[in-house]
Amino acid sequence: MYNEYTALLKKEDNWWVGWIEEVSGVNCQEKTYDELKKTLAITLKEALEFNRQDALLAAGSGYKEEKIAI
Repeated sequence: MYNEYTALLKKEDNWWVGWIEEVSGVNCQEKTYDELKKTLAITLKEALEFNRQDALLAAGSGYKEEKIAI
């Protein structure tokens, strides 16, 4: 499965800062544009995996899993 997310990237003084628009809390700061894009991708993957594990833990057992497309 391939998902796309929107990165907001901005140069502030000597730093590049960025956020993932669709996922709260995914933001990074790096010295270069390319480093920022890589770090955002890594942080997004980690956040999605953390959220996935958190949901599975909260659901416990006996749940049904379904894909939802928007």
